[in-house]
Amino acid sequence: MNDTYLYPYSAADARERNELPLWRESHKANIACRNAIENSIRQNFDGMHLHADCLKTVLDEYGYKRTAWVLANTLHELKWDGRFSYANKQWAEKMHIPTDLNHNSDFVVRSHPAVLDGFVSFYRKAVQALNLFGAEHCVGDRAEQDYTGKVLVLSPDVLREQYWGQEYQLLYAKSGFGCKPHSSGRAVFATSLMDGETARWNREDFVGILKDEFLPEWAKPKLAELQAQEQTDAPTMGGMKIK
Repeated sequence: MNDTYLYPYSAADARERNELPLWRESHKANIACRNAIENSIRQNFDGMHLHADCLKTVLDEYGYKRTAWVLANTLHELKWDGRFSYANKQWAEKMHIPTDLNHNSDFVVRSHPAVLDGFVSFYRKAVQALNLFGAEHCVGDRAEQDYTGKVLVLSPDVLREQYWGQEYQLLYAKSGFGCKPHSSGRAVFATSLMDGETARWNREDFVGILKDEFLPEWAKPKLAELQAQEQTDAPTMGGMKIK
């Protein structure tokens, strides 16, 4: 699998950050991914139908993140084209691809738009099949929420793709300035409900607070254990627990 780092900034930003080598390697991989998508469509379109397994070779080589990056960039660049479905255009709009007038066109997929639209739909269905937690599973506006003592949903964007699964997304927030919604600090110390490991994350790494109704059965005893431990570890004054 091509494990080149997916560089999230433009060439101009990379120059300012002294990261042009990272940008160049990522840009080459984006172009190679575009070529792989075009080849897969060419091999799997029979003139009438695009076969559903057209995704496999592309995902095996370039993964979900880069494939999404190339597809979203293509729909951004071709947003005027009415042959792409509204749903797929809306999906692409949610992805931020930095404006780069000199380079974004380099990795626009050149397949027929109507057939490419089917490829994008297949990609979106493949991601949905992973059953990851997203914003629709979270409570309200995360910008105004205190994360302390809450079950948080980690964004798939900060996870390696081999860890894309609900069990890796759920963490119990324990402390850190980043738990507070308007704090200048960003650190959130949170414990995985899967393995009990505590690590430091940034507030922006989380999608939000999980709604209670979406907490899986396997996670409930683990959450109860962490909450009980927190009560036991709370400092005391005159025999009374201090929260």
